[in-house]
This record gives sequence, structure tokens and C-alpha cells, in this order.
Amino acid sequence: MNTLDQRVATRHGWRVAFASGLASYVDAGAIAGTGTALVILQGPLGLTPGQIGQLSALLTVMIAGGALIGGRLGDRLGRRRVFLATLSIFIMAAFALMLFPSVPVLYVGLALLGFAAGADLPVSMAMIAESAPEDKRGKMVTFTHVLWMAGILGVIVISIFFGNAGMLGAQIIYGHLAVVALLAVALRWGIKESRLWTETRNVAVRDDAVDGERVDLSSLRALFAPKLLAPLVATGLFYALVNIAANTNGQFSTYLFVNVAGTDVATASMLGLGILLLSVAGLFVMMKIVDTSKRHRSFVIAAILALAGLAVPLVFGITAVTLVVMGVLGALGGAIAGEPMYKIWSQELFPTSHRSTAQGITIAFARLVAAGAALVTPLIISAGPTLLFVFLIITSGAAYLIGIFWIFRMRIFLKGDDGVTVTRDARQNVTG
Repeated sequence: MNTLDQRVATRHGWRVAFASGLASYVDAGAIAGTGTALVILQGPLGLTPGQIGQLSALLTVMIAGGALIGGRLGDRLGRRRVFLATLSIFIMAAFALMLFPSVPVLYVGLALLGFAAGADLPVSMAMIAESAPEDKRGKMVTFTHVLWMAGILGVIVISIFFGNAGMLGAQIIYGHLAVVALLAVALRWGIKESRLWTETRNVAVRDDAVDGERVDLSSLRALFAPKLLAPLVATGLFYALVNIAANTNGQFSTYLFVNVAGTDVATASMLGLGILLLSVAGLFVMMKIVDTSKRHRSFVIAAILALAGLAVPLVFGITAVTLVVMGVLGALGGAIAGEPMYKIWSQELFPTSHRSTAQGITIAFARLVAAGAALVTPLIISAGPTLLFVFLIITSGAAYLIGIFWIFRMRIFLKGDDGVTVTRDARQNVTG
């Protein structure tokens, strides 16, 4: 590929990365926005701690179900068709939550919102990986997490200005998500179907196929053959365990600041803004190192930082200061040793024909685990919040061990534009 072709491919890759990556924005906005909105609405609508836990869990369960179904449909029907339909559902649900805030609408609206966001995630991620140039795949996939952080930033900015405005604040949160989803649909409309998916759809599996079988998009059998089962289990466990802490911070950080540390929503949002900016800085570091041999060492350092952050409220008690310290260390550590790394592994460890389905399965599993945690989190906080941080340290520590001693030892798929598959140890420089 000559220099001009490389530039064209890079520009196209970034265009797809932004348009498809907005799925991460609305996913994060739905999680963090609902966490803030439920705190705002607990007064006007009379929500109880039990209902807040139920609604948070419902959102997460539906994200899981959507990921499972959307991922499979993305491999069967194509990336483009699915990721246009999913965001259309998201738009309708977000507008309903904005225009008709009530307890029944919260249950129905959050169910649809979560399903649509979840269904979009594995399909859009696969689209990005399959459109990115070989030497920039990791960087472009990581960029989606910058957009994920932008989703949280949007919620924080709204909360700073409207967090104490009552029901209006919650309505603006959901309204802005609907507008972003509309923008994403407009940008995605001109994107063609993934070429790799089109080529693979009815073509015999090449050297990287499981047991030399033909790709059969009506069957999941290939994913459960030894070559793909191990990465499916490993990435699923890693994401499920590391996501418990991330999901808890996303959904319940405002709850902890307001109901335990004694601040108000606007103050909590201001503190969260500084933490978020550090997360974004960490992601740009991740984009620098993800396609290099520094990946493994950086992951280990980041994991230590994240665990140290979770230990601070446990040791020194839950105050605004300790929550901020936890947030800072977690932001820096999670940018490298958290969900962004899961996204990279999910593209590298699975071939095109099963990439979306595999991600759908692992995302669904992780979000179901998170939903179970979200259901009881408010009750745990009420009973004794230090127990929560013991649990988060254990689950996050287990995730990091899986990453360091299992996933980093796997061989990875890297299918380039020429159809050639390269396998390398995941701790090495994956771009050669």
C-alpha cells in the first residue's frame, strides 16, 4: 500500500472509529446518566433505595441481553444494518425518558435504552477493528473509550449546571443522549458495510479457522472449539470482574458522594470532572503504548494503581477526599488495565466471522454480573459501605491476575487487509 492509500485508509478508519465509537458515548452516558438521574429523581418521584437498585440492575441486564443478541445479529446480518437499527431504538427510549418521567416509564424506558446500547456495542466495535489500518487498530479501538469518557463528561457537565434543578436535570441528561444518538445515526448512514465481514460471510475458513471448518453463521459451534473457547472464557471473566468496580463507580459514585460522604449532586459532579480529565489523559497514554511491546508492563503498573485506589476508602473511611483519591488512582489505572484493554483483546483474539458474536457473549456475561452487583449495592452501602470496597478489591484483583497470567500468554489473531493472519504472543509488539 502506497503512502496515499495509507492516508486514505487512515482517514476512513478514523471516520468509522468516531461514528461507530459513539456507541461507547451513549453506553457510558446511559449508565452514568441514569446513576445521576435516579439520585435526582429519588425526591420528585419518591424512589426508594430498593427501586434505585432495581432500575440500575434493569439497565445493566438489558445492556447484557442487547449485547448477546446484537453481537450475534452483527455476524449474521452485517455490522451496518444492525448498528443503524439499535440506535433508532435508543433514540426513542431516551426521548420517552426525557418527556414522560415517571416510575413506570423509568422501568420501560431504561429496559429499551439498555437493550439498544448493549446491542450496538459489539457490532460497532467489530466495525472499527475491521476498518482500521493494521498498525493503528489498537489505537482506534482505544479511542472508543475516549468517547466513553466523553459520555460521562457530558453527564457531569449537565449535572454541574442542572444537578440541583430537580426533575429538569434528569430530563436534560436523557435529552442530550437522544441528540448524540441522532448524530451517530447521521454519521453512520454513509458508512459502507465492513469489507472483511462481506468477504468472510460465505467463504471457506482459511488457515486461522477452527479445525478447518467452513464458517457457518447459523452456528456457534466454532466459538466452543478449543482454539476460541479459551479466549472467550478468559476475556469474559476478565471483563466481568474488572467491570464490577467500573460499573459501581459509574452508577453509584454520585450516590456515595451524596448519601455517604454528605456532598450534593453539583459538588459530586465537579469532583468527578477532574477525575474524568485524568482518565482521558490515561487513555491517550494507552493509545501510545497499546500497539507496542510496552503493553504488558504498563498493564501491571496500572493494575497496582487501580487496586491501591480501591484500598483508600477501605483504610481511611469514606469521605469526599478518599473518594476523590480512589477516583484519581482508578482513573489512571483503569485507562490501561480496565475495559479499554478488554476491547483490544476482543478484536485480536477472534476471527472476523465470530468477532461480534464473541464480544456479544462476553459483554452480556459481564453486564449480567454487574447487574447482580448493582441490584444489591445500595443495600450494601446502607449496611456498611466498607464491605463494598473489600468486594471490589477482590474482584478487580482476580481480573488483573487473569490478564497477566492467562490472556497475555495467548496467541492472537491479526488479520490484515491482505487476508494474512499473524499470530504473536499477546505481550509482544503486536504490530511487528
